[in-house]
Amino acid sequence: MNRDWQATGAVIDALRVERVAKRFGAFTALDGVSLSVKKGEFLCLLGPSGCGKTTLLRIIAGLEAASDGALFMAAGDAERDVTRLPASQRDYGIVFQSYALFPNLNVAQNIAYGLKGRREDKDLRVTALLAQIGLPGIEHKYPSQLSGGQQQRVALARALATSPSLLLLDEPLSALDARVREHLRREIKSLQQKLGVTTVMVTHDQEEALTMADRIVVMNHGVIEQIGTPEEIYTRPANRFVAEFVGQSNWLAATSAGIGQVLLGDALLGATVTPPRPDGHPLELFIRPEDVQLHASWSPVEAQIVNTALAHVRKIELLGGFYRIALSVPGWGGQQLLADVVRSEFERLNLSLERMVPVSLPANRLRAFGPSTGAAA
Repeated sequence: MNRDWQATGAVIDALRVERVAKRFGAFTALDGVSLSVKKGEFLCLLGPSGCGKTTLLRIIAGLEAASDGALFMAAGDAERDVTRLPASQRDYGIVFQSYALFPNLNVAQNIAYGLKGRREDKDLRVTALLAQIGLPGIEHKYPSQLSGGQQQRVALARALATSPSLLLLDEPLSALDARVREHLRREIKSLQQKLGVTTVMVTHDQEEALTMADRIVVMNHGVIEQIGTPEEIYTRPANRFVAEFVGQSNWLAATSAGIGQVLLGDALLGATVTPPRPDGHPLELFIRPEDVQLHASWSPVEAQIVNTALAHVRKIELLGGFYRIALSVPGWGGQQLLADVVRSEFERLNLSLERMVPVSLPANRLRAFGPSTGAAA
């Protein structure tokens, strides 16, 4: 693995990170991180501030040197060890949060900055890129004459100008307002899919990661907590950190009570408990608010539904297209629950404060975690 080039018979990943560590004195920013990025994939590095995601991106870009480990990038049918190569010898384009456009150069000059060859060819490339990012005809404008969203699109065009095999995005949308950010993430994802360029994006915004990524790498304290598709990360989190960082969650203190069963207060409920735990083992049950089911009335039908009890409505919040309902459930030890219901469902349920309402926790959506480690039980 120390050779500069290594040919294999297998499909080569666009990027492979192998046990990369980074230390700043006594502080460990990255602790043996390994991951691979497939060709044409959109991968998001997601995590809170200080988790190591930006440090990892800078090491991939060659802007920081790894303390340990190795990095390999695809080169045709082989992979190339780029661990010690300077940034100028790695085939990538990069877009920063701050845009980093040259204020004294116009749009065309900014985009063409890294291009070589005849001026006519550069002009054609700039024109084509401006059309691709939806900003034709602004070649002669300067960055100060553009909005933040327009500047970020120009920065994206500059990063793509040399047709790099890898596109790196460092929190590219965080400086923009919510409406522009939502619009641009759709456009960036669409452009990435159209061009087929392998992309690694750093973000702390879970919504960005869920809507843009093919796969998400959730990081915390310099290590990877989970790698998976947005669906896997959201519906099957590997541990409590992932479950809480990505999306809203309910946590209920329970104990194991046989295969596929838990004791919640004095009630026996069905839940996904993998692997099985001895009876009486403490657990924390996890369920998303949108998976909590409310019923209009208590009837013989509702009474027969597994994992159903009566709950007090404690608070009602309107959050745009849905309502978030805060509940307490006497039959489950008085534990607190959040339930998200769409507006039409809210009207059908006729909910009001202090009303008693039947609530169900579907067994296939109710997962058990061990309280000591936060790992799935």
